Amino acid sequence: MPEPFRTSRRVEFHETDMAGIVHFSNFFRYMEFAEQEFLRARGLSVAWKEGHGERGGFPRVSAACDYLKPIRFEDVVEIAATLTRIGRKSVTYEFEFTCRGEAIARGRMSAACCRGTPGGGLQSIEIPDDIRAKLEAV
Repeated sequence: MPEPFRTSRRVEFHETDMAGIVHFSNFFRYMEFAEQEFLRARGLSVAWKEGHGERGGFPRVSAACDYLKPIRFEDVVEIAATLTRIGRKSVTYEFEFTCRGEAIARGRMSAACCRGTPGGGLQSIEIPDDIRAKLEAV
């Protein structure tokens, strides 16, 4: 398995619930944050414009998270993102969340490579060669 990409972020107050614990839904935002940082580090983005102005991107098709321990306001969350699969039309990531060296959650997310259609919809496409090359350079 490739070496994970690592990033971190501090828990903000608005991400916590009445008990002062990070609300579970924020882990999906943390996965998206780590994915965007991973892609930026490779000169990529989750959204782009193609040659003739067509919009392309990687919308999510699946996401899951298993929670092990709570974290709270001001905690620093370390996120390790690993690109575990590059298919013809999709990518899959796994995420490990830690705080002060302890595992707090594990997540998975898959995204399909798509382009916008004239009617505002999405059409799955093969991952363009230039994007695939940057992803495979991991």
